[in-house]
Formats: sequence, structure tokens, C-alpha cells
Amino acid sequence: MEIRPHRIIKRKKTRQIMVGKVPVGGDSVISVQSMTNTLTTDVAATIKQIIELENAGADIVRVSCPDEDSTKALKDIVKEVNVPIVADIHFHHKRAIEAAKMGASCLRINPGNIGSSQRVIEIIKAAKDYNCSIRIGVNAGSLDKTLLEKYKEPCPEALTESAMYNIKLMEDNDFFNFKISVKSSDVFLAVKSYEQLSEACDYPLHVGITEAGGLLTGSIKSSIGIGRLLMQGIGDTIRVSLSADPVEEIKAGYEILKSLNIRSRGVQIVSCPSCARQAFPVIETVKILEKKLAHIKTPVTLSIIGCVVNGPGEAAQTEIGLTGGGQDNNLIYLSGVPHTKVPSADIIEKIVQLVEDKVKEKVN
Repeated sequence: MEIRPHRIIKRKKTRQIMVGKVPVGGDSVISVQSMTNTLTTDVAATIKQIIELENAGADIVRVSCPDEDSTKALKDIVKEVNVPIVADIHFHHKRAIEAAKMGASCLRINPGNIGSSQRVIEIIKAAKDYNCSIRIGVNAGSLDKTLLEKYKEPCPEALTESAMYNIKLMEDNDFFNFKISVKSSDVFLAVKSYEQLSEACDYPLHVGITEAGGLLTGSIKSSIGIGRLLMQGIGDTIRVSLSADPVEEIKAGYEILKSLNIRSRGVQIVSCPSCARQAFPVIETVKILEKKLAHIKTPVTLSIIGCVVNGPGEAAQTEIGLTGGGQDNNLIYLSGVPHTKVPSADIIEKIVQLVEDKVKEKVN
């Protein structure tokens, strides 16, 4: 019997597809994606950014392919990176065909921009020929004109209808290696669209709030939208769309997954906002620890609480805990059990050492 039933998320079982070597859907872990913002024709810069995203934990990376020179560049890019590359295609179906030939693992097409069904059928043939998956990327900002005329404005029904039309097109052409997204910058519109689509099909869903904004506002907006969907068991791969360094998208994505106990990477810090009761400078301590522990990839839980009001309780729920105490008698807990006292001046060094010891213990 589950001792914390309120934490259970019953994930919807979708079909599993492959994006290169990464499984998406089914029982596979929820993958985290981002997209480069370099000129794809600048091969060196694009490879550098993809490797930075790999190191941050990206499972899949998307690259924009607006012209033939960009698709040609994919051939050199895919050879130098380990993550599967998704070619982002909008207006010209020939770019998708070229990208498939150049080694893309997945082709992202926008139904509102790509044109006629015949063009999509040609893309499907290329995907079959070169063993690519496809993402049907419906977006509220670029819906097909006929749907806008029918519904007057972007709405959940319009986004879902666009997705279902293209699903049928894939199925009618005997192609099933695809995932779908129905994105909007409006949280309400995106969430409802994904809920409707999840009810209507069992294909894997790429979830996200498109054009969410800057680092702070975009992360919050994405957390609300993506978090709500994930808590309902909806979503097989995620992207946090930020006007920021793409690495921040990966960090935000993992923080969302960690907060829901879905997937952990690195140190998860529970910390108080600090107040007059704090026995050591909590905010500065957490800031320094975040930087010093940023290289850790193994999941470790850590609580940093400035006083005894909630400190022992939080320490009971984390692997390593620190509770502020009077007269410089701060107390460290290991798995909820008091371990040793530490003066404020030694907190950083001691916590870093304990985290690194915990990582070695888990790895070995």
C-alpha cells in the first residue's frame, strides 16, 4: 500500500515511439527538450550549444531549419553530438525531406504553415525512408486559415481538430512513429487543448507553453501549465520555452519534474525564505550551495532551514538536512537523524562534503 497516496500520479499509457535512441511515451521516462538559438549554418556554434544542453541534461534538442543551407549543416552537426536532433520545419516541406536525408532523428512540422496534405505525405515518405519520427506541432499562433474561419479564434476545439486531422493523415499513410503538441502562450488554452487531445488519442504528447516569456515569468507560467498537465498524467516529453539561455530551459524542466517526484537530477534543495529567527544567513548560504553543487547529476535531497521551527521536520524528509541553532549550534541531520553540530562559518564546506559523500555512496 502506498504510504503517501496523495503523491500518486497515474500517468496515461501512450504508444511508445523512438526519437533516435530516446524512447518517448509508453513506460519511458518523461524526457526534457530544448532548442538551439544559434544560426544552424554556424556549425561550430550550434554544436557547442547542443553539447552545453547535453551536459545540462537535455534528452533531445531541436534545431531550426529555415533554408537549404541549414539542412545541409545538419549532416556535420549530428556527427558531433550524442542527443537526437529534431529538425524544426515550418513553411517548406522540402526542408523536412532534406533534414531526414542529413540525419535528423525527428521532423517537427507545423500543420498551419506546411501547406497541402500532399506535402505532408511527401514528408511521411521521407520519414519512413530515413527512419525518422515526426512531431505534429500545432500552434495557436499559426492555425490553418480554414480553422480560424470556422472557430473565429484559436480555441481548444480548433487546436484539437488540427491535431486529429493530421493524425488521420499519418495513419492513412501507415505511419505511426509520431508525437503531437498543441501549444499556446495562453495557459488555459494550452491545458484544455492537451486535455482534449489526451482524451481523443493515445499517441505520445510533447507538452509545453509556447513563447512563455523571460526566465522568471516564463518559468512560472510553464510550471503552472506543464505542472497541471503532468499531475493529471498527461505528457511524455516536455519543453520549457524561455527567452533565455536554452540551458535554463533544461534546468527549469528538471525542476518541474523534481517538484512532482517524476524524475530527479542533481541536488533538490528545500530551503526557507528566512526571517528574524534564522541562525545563519539562509539566502546567501543557499545561493552559494546552488553554485557549488551545480555539477552534481546524481539525485540528492537537501534541506536548509534557518531555525528549529520547521528544520527538524524538513530534515526528516531529506537525505541531508541543516537546521539553524542558537549560539552557533547549527545541527546537521542525515536521513532525519541528528548527525553533528556545525558552526555557521563551516556550513558550506561541510554540506558540500556530505553531498559529495552521498553521491559516491549512491554511485558505488
